[in-house]
Amino acid sequence: MKISDFLSKDAIIPELKSIDKFEAIDELIGLFSSDSRVEDIEDVRKNVFEREKIMSTGVGKGFAVPHGKSDSIKEIIVAFGKSIQGIDFDALDEQPVNLIFLIVGRNDMISAHIKLLSRISRMMNKDDFRNRLLSASDAEEIYNIFVEEETNYFDL
Repeated sequence: MKISDFLSKDAIIPELKSIDKFEAIDELIGLFSSDSRVEDIEDVRKNVFEREKIMSTGVGKGFAVPHGKSDSIKEIIVAFGKSIQGIDFDALDEQPVNLIFLIVGRNDMISAHIKLLSRISRMMNKDDFRNRLLSASDAEEIYNIFVEEETNYFDL
């Protein structure tokens, strides 16, 4: 299972406008507002926000992976955003977050959801990968970095 199979260039924001974690999550969710795979964007938003309120998804090293489950989607949706200035995400290491990867899955797709969370976490643990994403200038470059990382470093 490859992240690049779920992520598209249209679901990448190379420079988030938001300065607050919930605004940033909302900005990413907003990418799917007219997506045919999403039946109820408000349900998606509610479920991801509820998950974030339980415990911050700021995992450290400048990375956050907000996620949730909703049966208002037809398949797993993912988005990626980058914040140049950094966002206070209540991260485990108390550092600002620059890289945000959103995952929303269905309740009946728990295995795939967990595999994607695991994959993105392993990728984001690599300093070189995070640094390449931070220096990328546009959605196409960011997408290509994901593809290259999965092609070169992971058993597919």
